[in-house]
Amino acid sequence: MSNLEREAAPAVCGGRGFVVAEPVRELLSPRHVRLGESSEVRRLLPNLGRRMVGAWCFVDHYGPDDIADEPGMQVPPHPHMGLQTVSWLHEGEVLHRDSTGSLQTIRPRELGLMTSGRAISHSEESPRAHARFLHGAQLWVALPDSHRHTEPRFEHHADLPLVTGGGLTATVILGALDGATSPGTAYTPIVGADLALTRGADVRLPLEPDYEYAVLAMSGEAHVDGVPVLPGSMLYLGCGRDELPLRAESDAGLMLLGGEPFDEELIMFWNWIGRSQEEIEQARRDWMQGTRFGEVKGYDGAPLPAPELPATPLKPRGRVR
Repeated sequence: MSNLEREAAPAVCGGRGFVVAEPVRELLSPRHVRLGESSEVRRLLPNLGRRMVGAWCFVDHYGPDDIADEPGMQVPPHPHMGLQTVSWLHEGEVLHRDSTGSLQTIRPRELGLMTSGRAISHSEESPRAHARFLHGAQLWVALPDSHRHTEPRFEHHADLPLVTGGGLTATVILGALDGATSPGTAYTPIVGADLALTRGADVRLPLEPDYEYAVLAMSGEAHVDGVPVLPGSMLYLGCGRDELPLRAESDAGLMLLGGEPFDEELIMFWNWIGRSQEEIEQARRDWMQGTRFGEVKGYDGAPLPAPELPATPLKPRGRVR
């Protein structure tokens, strides 16, 4: 999924200066963002005062939406650079196309992982014949400087490792959790996991003390370290934890996001991550002129135009606004 806002604002992210080096319980409320004519998402990152969790720098939660009589997700071709996109579904299907020639239908609890590297473009849409409900999350991971100019690629992994016990089934989406490692390519120490809890589950999930963490609530009623987290909200947990208490009042779905704090400063504007204003300006020129980002073939519609750059200079800073 793209950032489709036409009045895009730069987000300054990264750097360790604003990492919370101890356990906290900071509840983040979503910002509601319209995508197209009929879709709305809840944006958890970037958030006022909290821009990143490890290398995770963008989190949208959408649905469950009843799209039985609607076209569903329709995101025209748009560009990315300097990041990875993670597509994760609980219900529905998304058809992915990109400028490397990839064509893949992503289904619930399958990993769609696109590494933009130096430049890629892609589209996402609900298939013409699709399930009634659409529910999922779209996430971005910032690439470190050593890998942000890599060749673009797309990965699809339908068979992901599980961690189970005590009413918990954790699907490891990216990185590693409790000895299980995702086949998805990761460029920083990171973890992303889908947590399915059965009603009455009361478990403690092992964590890495050097990582910072957050939990996104997808569905149901759950308490994370004693804090009730409602669907569409996210609890930031800071660092310094070696385990995380989880308790489910009903069947519940959560996403655990974490990683080593990202120590590089960067600029995120529209669908690009760079390190300077010049990089962002060049990316915009290249996209609008039809160069560098390639062509998405097969999508029935025109590519998205890039928003205008702000009048104020773009400068890489720390992890908060």
